[in-house]
Amino acid sequence: MYKAPIAELPKSVDPIRLAEQNRTLEGVVPLKGLARFREAVPGLQDGSECHVKLSFYQDSERRRVVSGELSAPVTLECQRCMTDMHTTLESRFDLGLVINDEQAQRLPKALEPFLFEDFSADLWAMVEDELLLVLPPFPLHERDECPAKEDLEALEPSKAASEPEVKKREDNPFSVLAGLKTTKH
Repeated sequence: MYKAPIAELPKSVDPIRLAEQNRTLEGVVPLKGLARFREAVPGLQDGSECHVKLSFYQDSERRRVVSGELSAPVTLECQRCMTDMHTTLESRFDLGLVINDEQAQRLPKALEPFLFEDFSADLWAMVEDELLLVLPPFPLHERDECPAKEDLEALEPSKAASEPEVKKREDNPFSVLAGLKTTKH
């Protein structure tokens, strides 16, 4: 079965109109088009894309909201072994579409504000912000998958491996004092 390629997500849209029409946009954003993200992840492969699904709607309070999901395969440098680590950045988010700080302050805590102006929201900037938020500050392979596993075990033995059992002390450490109390001098 032939699967058509997913179209590129538009860079700019009118979020008010999309929310009023209860529209969903799905597409990809080329990671090379996200300058701040490229700086944070210098080893991006050519042709890397972020898959995005954005649902625009109005909630019960008539606030304009966008709920989104994104997924982007990236290669980061493991900070333990300093080798490439292939991972997928994923995020689910709910944003309140606002045109000023006053509206942003009135949003419920469940919604993060996304500021736009002149009936135009930059979707690529929205995606880039979310990618930067889910980027791990210190990327690490899973302990068992890291090429530096042997060195790590030598420095920090895993807790599961031969941790001595703590003996329960049946004696009360203050029992010596109790003995002094009964001794007559």
